[in-house]
Formats: sequence, structure tokens, C-alpha cells
Amino acid sequence: MRRRAAELAPALGRPAPVVNVIRLLHDADAGVAEAAAWALGELGDSTRHGGGVPALVTAATGHPDPLVREAAVAALGALGDTRGLDAILAACRDKPAVRRRAVLALAPFDGPAVDDALARARDDPDWQVRQAAEDLH
Repeated sequence: MRRRAAELAPALGRPAPVVNVIRLLHDADAGVAEAAAWALGELGDSTRHGGGVPALVTAATGHPDPLVREAAVAALGALGDTRGLDAILAACRDKPAVRRRAVLALAPFDGPAVDDALARARDDPDWQVRQAAEDLH
């Protein structure tokens, strides 16, 4: 039920109660937290202005479940908010699936740190990470 609530939040057609979705990001069930991270990425300005970016940064850098970290990184990339860039850069050194998502999440950003992360990703041991880096080049 909590997961479904997170999945439906972006479809409400009005500013979603981001604070409630943020609560779901801290749920003990990783599936609920993953859905909440996705929803926060879809909620755009509501997330940017409602305290969602710091919550996503925390999830991207410290959640014990890699699927939640991956979803949080993807959401930060979708939001394109510079407050999330350091978390995305850190995720470029996580597990392969998280690194792959982090490389793609770099798309809205630029600068020397982004260039360095993409250069490292082009030499990553995981072929999908390398491919994602090449796709952004």
C-alpha cells in the first residue's frame, strides 16, 4: 500500500505533498523507499522546493540498499539540481548498477568534476558503465 502511494504521488495533478513522499523514502521496506525516490524525481519543482533534494542526497549516499541508492541518484539526475551533484559524483564509485545510473544522471551537469567522472567511467570495468559514459560524450 505504501509503495503504491509513492507510485501514484506524481499523478495527483496538483502539487504533491512532498513531505509525505520524503517520509516514504525513509521506509523500512526498500521497495517503498525505491518507489519514493522515483516519485521525488518525477515531482520536479515540488521536490526542489519542498525539501526533497537533501533527502535524496542522503538516500543516494547512505541507504543500505543499492536499489534505493540507484533510484535516488536517478531522481537527482532527473531534477538536475546542483545540490545533488556531489551525491551523483560519489555514486560514480558505487556498485556497477549504481555507477551506470550515476553516469546517466550527470547529463544535466557540466564542469571539470563531471568531465573527470565521465573520463573514469569510460575506463570502468563494467561495460554498461563504459557505454553510458560514451553515450554522454
